[in-house]
Amino acid sequence: MLLTWALLGFLALAAVITVRWIPRRFDGLGRARPFPRISMALCLAIAVGCAIPMWTHARLESRLSAAASAVAGGPVTVHCQTFGEAFVDVGAELGWVRWGSDGAPERSTLIKREPCRDLSAWLASSKTAPTLDQVIAVHVLTHETMHMVGLKNESQAECAAIQRDAEMAVALGATPAQGQGLARQYWIEAYPRVGPGYGEGCGAGGAYDEGLAAPPWADAD
Repeated sequence: MLLTWALLGFLALAAVITVRWIPRRFDGLGRARPFPRISMALCLAIAVGCAIPMWTHARLESRLSAAASAVAGGPVTVHCQTFGEAFVDVGAELGWVRWGSDGAPERSTLIKREPCRDLSAWLASSKTAPTLDQVIAVHVLTHETMHMVGLKNESQAECAAIQRDAEMAVALGATPAQGQGLARQYWIEAYPRVGPGYGEGCGAGGAYDEGLAAPPWADAD
């Protein structure tokens, strides 16, 4: 939002400079006055500087939304937290989905600024050796997607996400082998550390084992 206002402000300033110059383009003796190129160039340069991160942000959200929609089996929307939103945010969660009064989830999710930054870094990488933060970021997207399809119980959503992390990674551009490796890395390195209410009933034969092909625990020992 801050970048949007800055972009609009400097475009408006450039327009004002132009409008003010037009009736004054000749001095009192009829000589042409130079166009204020430096002022205009400065305004336009700053506007472009604001537009580029906005375009990058929108492109990232589009890629994440497309991947989440593929895993969800229907259209959903992913919003990456902006700097302004992060500045006033005091929550510890990495993402969330709003639930309606009727108990149904919205088909949109907010992913916090740091996971979105890690997702962007992973998307730009070769995806062969993701950091744990990048692995967790992909999983956060999968976890929130499970909420968007209607799973409210956190342990069930967590386990469903673990069984679909590879699918999400592939939807985001990883190879099947890279997707399986990412899912296995989350299962081994991150899942044992999840907090209470998130880590029950997952694993071979667990309450939330869906019997899907190639779960990350299949060859993790």
